[in-house]
Amino acid sequence: MASCNFDEVIERRGTNSVKFDFAAEHGLPEDVLPLWVADMDFRVPEPVIGALQKAVDHGIFGYSDTKSDYFEALSGWFSERFGWRPKEEWLVKTPGVVFALAMAVRSLTRPGDSVLIQPPVYPPFFNVIRENDRKIVESELVYQDGRYSIDFEDFERKITEQHVKLFILCSPHNPVTRVWTRDELREIGKICAKHQVFVVSDEIHCDFAFDEHPHTVFLDANPELASRSIVCTAPSKTFNLAGLQASNIWIPSANVRAGFLKEMARSGCSGLNRMGIIACQAAYTGGSGWFKECCAYLRANLDFLRDFLRERLPQIRLVEPEGTYFAWLDCSGLGMPPDALNHFIVQKARLWLDDGQIFGASGGQFQRVVLACPRRTLEEALSRLENAVRQNQ
Repeated sequence: MASCNFDEVIERRGTNSVKFDFAAEHGLPEDVLPLWVADMDFRVPEPVIGALQKAVDHGIFGYSDTKSDYFEALSGWFSERFGWRPKEEWLVKTPGVVFALAMAVRSLTRPGDSVLIQPPVYPPFFNVIRENDRKIVESELVYQDGRYSIDFEDFERKITEQHVKLFILCSPHNPVTRVWTRDELREIGKICAKHQVFVVSDEIHCDFAFDEHPHTVFLDANPELASRSIVCTAPSKTFNLAGLQASNIWIPSANVRAGFLKEMARSGCSGLNRMGIIACQAAYTGGSGWFKECCAYLRANLDFLRDFLRERLPQIRLVEPEGTYFAWLDCSGLGMPPDALNHFIVQKARLWLDDGQIFGASGGQFQRVVLACPRRTLEEALSRLENAVRQNQ
């Protein structure tokens, strides 16, 4: 039952899809082709559909929670993929990873405290710090020779000079598509331990790490930091379940977990969506075949994109991905300032991509493309881009 027709173009307009139905609300032309926001244009695994259909047929949607078989589904997945087996008492279920990041910021820091991030990075990282009255401290990733790396001297200097209390790690990194090595994670852990900095590791894209760049769970690389670390996971990206809002947060320390749960109680959050629970468990127990096929399709999309840029759009450079289903495109060769670049992408190419500026100032010459779409959609998008570049020359 694993097979899925990833080439199928499924009409998503008219479904209140954030990706497809809200261009006008964002001030964009209605005819833009959307390859933004991290949800896939693929039908979810059949075991998930079957489990949800069974629940629909049952017809009762009361308050729900999980039993030990839910944890076993998660634990089995992480053990098989990463050799990491969390403990059941570590698990806290939340309606999303961003919600969990906010709870971590609120429980581990106080208003005015400094929280460090590594731009260009997922925009909600900025928001959960700023909107909770904490201070954003940025240690920019270094972009050199088409690849990003961590400036560990700057990282430690910012921690000491700005009295950083919490570091939010993006692993694998969105949008630059780096999969951090075990050595890099160990160095992060060493510095944070030295300065008593808590680490919250957002690993929502962990399953999309290429074989040649294996993902390492932060706690697996730094078990000695169990009392000062939180790992955030979810099935939402892996199985295209974002709208069902079920995330699994791993907090080894009983004290840290208690503080986190207290903030959840203060927020009024008391449980997950029943359908999210069902879909999550079904995906982790029955979705591996679908996921394997999905990864192969995504790699083929990436190959197509890479060849297209090399042969027909050499002005745009692909930052070679190590994971995720994004393409981070260096558009500096087009010679446009950031605002003009985004205007060009939207108004001339008629594409809705993720403007690199939303990931931080250093992303201004970049655009993020979501590759989780049928090949025909990707071909159309690249053709639009090629035509717009030609007409602009």
